[in-house]
Amino acid sequence: MILKDKLAILADAAKYDASCASSGGVKRNSLDGRGLGSNEGMGICHSYAPDGRCISLLKILLTNFCQYDCLYCVNRASSNVPRARFTIDEVVQLTLDFYRRNCIEGLFLSSGIIRSPDYTMEQVVEVARRLREEHDFRGYIHLKTIPDAAPELLQRAGRYADRLSINIELPTEQGLGALAPEKDGAAIRRSMARLRVHIDDAKGEARDAARIPIASVPGAKPARAKAQAFAAAGQSTQMIVGADGADDATILSTSAQLYGAYRLKRVYYSAFSPIPDAASALPLQAPPLVREHRLYQADWLMRFYGFEAGEIASERSGGMLRLEVDPKLAWALAHPEKFPVDVNRAPRELLLRVPGLGVKAVDRLLLARRVRRVRSEDLKRLHVPVAKVLPFVLLPDHRPAPQAAVTAAAARPAPALQGALF
Repeated sequence: MILKDKLAILADAAKYDASCASSGGVKRNSLDGRGLGSNEGMGICHSYAPDGRCISLLKILLTNFCQYDCLYCVNRASSNVPRARFTIDEVVQLTLDFYRRNCIEGLFLSSGIIRSPDYTMEQVVEVARRLREEHDFRGYIHLKTIPDAAPELLQRAGRYADRLSINIELPTEQGLGALAPEKDGAAIRRSMARLRVHIDDAKGEARDAARIPIASVPGAKPARAKAQAFAAAGQSTQMIVGADGADDATILSTSAQLYGAYRLKRVYYSAFSPIPDAASALPLQAPPLVREHRLYQADWLMRFYGFEAGEIASERSGGMLRLEVDPKLAWALAHPEKFPVDVNRAPRELLLRVPGLGVKAVDRLLLARRVRRVRSEDLKRLHVPVAKVLPFVLLPDHRPAPQAAVTAAAARPAPALQGALF
């Protein structure tokens, strides 16, 4: 099979993996004339998928052959999709060629499981090693790790990759056992725990090295030896939404546990997409993509706005997020006793719960009110959605009418239906 055909098959097979962000990591560039590539700054030409998503990483599978038969996976062992496999040299050369053409800023590499988890992980790590050590590649590398692989292979992967990720797959052990019985949820979490330990150790060594006084030779430029980084951009994971019966409350609860226990950088949510010749245990229809969107909004509330998972979606409210309004507005409508909020007196934690106010806007309001009383004109200057904010706040020149928030929410148009991603 020619390389172009392999690329078509294995790039298409990788599209279902959402966790391919290129944020974070140790800054590197080749401005000194050495090496190739950079993982910082501008000047990278980004490609765009037909649905408008920005793609700046070469996102491929090493192979879509797989010995596992996960029911929700299009590349499962029993699937009749076309198969292909890259050699290590082909992946290395593709990455370098695409970078030289200014099409990408790095590599996202995953793989089906072939021969054994250890064999597959060795192949994936070898790609990263050759890029870093043989070609001095300084761009971004994200490796999808194999949970059942040996700990020493995971440790090697962290030496070369900016970010590592291990997919939790489904939010519950019951769902994983039903749809992917060959995968071990406990092994996935053990691997996450190992990665957290390695990441924490590397950060601790860097802090210790920074405390050591610099000893320099007379006449030489003083420099501090750098501690070796380990997956400096952290680790992430992905959950499939809608393949099993888990509700949004369960999904968000699992995400909160993962953030707390393993200090993940991100949990990605991927709406289940029906696949050819699907098993009867899978739903016949994909969940609405707006559900995936609401989960990302709820995840943001947990990470940056101080919300607990149980506040956003709970069993008492049916366990599902409202699709017609965003989770923050839904919480505000469900807690009218908290509003209106006095913008000039309320603490930061309460201001962050006002619909329409983001973290930057709240921080600017706190600075402004130290100088003078904030008025409605000031909200306009901050470019916040004033019509969304005013029903929930109290200002010297504004007092919302009773039921103003409910009226404003009811007048908001229903969300447009989203088209399918693929």
